[in-house]
Amino acid sequence: MREETRQRRHTAIAAAAYELLAQKGYDGASMLSIAKAAKASNETLYKWYGDKQGLFQALVRDNAAQTEQVLKEAIEGDTDPMKSLQEIAPLFLGMLLGDRAVLLNRAAAAEPSGELGSALSAGGREIVQPLFGNLIAQATGTQGAQAAQLTAHFLGLLVGDLQIKRVIGVQNALTKSEIDTQASTALLAFAKLV
Repeated sequence: MREETRQRRHTAIAAAAYELLAQKGYDGASMLSIAKAAKASNETLYKWYGDKQGLFQALVRDNAAQTEQVLKEAIEGDTDPMKSLQEIAPLFLGMLLGDRAVLLNRAAAAEPSGELGSALSAGGREIVQPLFGNLIAQATGTQGAQAAQLTAHFLGLLVGDLQIKRVIGVQNALTKSEIDTQASTALLAFAKLV
């Protein structure tokens, strides 16, 4: 199968998965119902993703892919790490507070087995947070536990309780301007901290 065709089919599968997740929750979004909604075979879904957790982990990776790529480029590049953080922070915050991430987190919070929460962590946090740690280590000249602590502080300043407020429905989606302001405020506070 050509890569272009495969990507188009993956996009259709992802759209169907998000739609069913919104309508029926994680438990109600079976591989078979997603396959039917995407006009794909059930066998294709199992071949490509392994199981439902693998499918949703792929959705999380897709959602975090741009942030991951920009972080890797910043770490490997020769741009000032603090300048890179200025560019990445609003991108990351926008992704975390976006409709897809909020939908995934709402479903994970309602899903009692923790399966979706594990997929969210493996496909998102466990990939992106270490990359932020590497960039912050470069920016601050720290290593190990100190860099990890500074990373936790930075992410806390950036995200605060905005993500959970979006997930529980007490915070509306932020505009680009509000995201930029939040990122700038977090970066100023972080600069004072370090």
